[in-house]
Amino acid sequence: MNKVTNYVRSFFSGRHAVIGVPYLWFLMLALVPLLIVLKISVSEMESTSVSSMISWSEGWPAIKLNFASYVFIGSDELYVQTYLSSLKYALLTTVICLSIGYPFAYFMARSPKHLQPMLLMLIMLPFWTSFLLRIYAWKTLLVNNGVINNVLMSLGVIDAPMEMMNTPFSLMVGMVYSYLPFMILPLYANLSKLDMRYLEAAADLGTSPFKAFWLITVPLSKAGIIAGSMLVFIPAVGEYVIPELLGGPNTLMIGRVLWDEFFSNNDWPMASAVAVVMILLILVPMGIYNKAQAEQMEGK
Repeated sequence: MNKVTNYVRSFFSGRHAVIGVPYLWFLMLALVPLLIVLKISVSEMESTSVSSMISWSEGWPAIKLNFASYVFIGSDELYVQTYLSSLKYALLTTVICLSIGYPFAYFMARSPKHLQPMLLMLIMLPFWTSFLLRIYAWKTLLVNNGVINNVLMSLGVIDAPMEMMNTPFSLMVGMVYSYLPFMILPLYANLSKLDMRYLEAAADLGTSPFKAFWLITVPLSKAGIIAGSMLVFIPAVGEYVIPELLGGPNTLMIGRVLWDEFFSNNDWPMASAVAVVMILLILVPMGIYNKAQAEQMEGK
């Protein structure tokens, strides 16, 4: 009895407790909700509730699984196109954020040390304002009678308002604006640790600045590129607020479909199946990110 008590005490103290806390957090807030959603996705929707998976027949339990929602998702063109559209917009957002964020992060990392905190603060400053307020601000800028059209018309650049709202353009503006800091921060963290002696050695050997950047700086910042890309791509796939407020009906993404199935159609099994498929799509880039992180740790 004393041995068991001592083992329990040792398990809940020291390194076991440190390791156990994140696993417990993952179990309660990630794995259990995912299993609940998975269970709902293979159930049937009754009048106001989801049917039970287990039924009893002659004293024996029988498990009833309904995969009709998954079959319908795979056979319905609307869902397939919506998933492809979500992946397309998420990938395009990631590429644009990388194109803008990498030069800015490089500039921050090469700036004088006393200016870097101020530049970092400017990147984080938008987070001090509500996400919804920032998206609504873009909505007032991009509408036909908004600030941008009024300024361009007053300057004589255009004669009639440009259609910018409820288009792929407005969607991409909102997505890039919202997720750009998530690209810049990991890139800056990686580039600021770059050993400048590699670039100095390349310059001594006669390498041009652009070639040194492409062959030395970019490969050494691969971990930051992957981290930033995953931080942008993964949430962008399931984005709901930005497509709803800025994209309009022509830019349907899977987050909007998920909302409609849950709250408009009240079809919880279908909505859960949509969520499960979306999670499976996100697991691929997450696996790439984890593999890159593991390779980086092994390299150290």
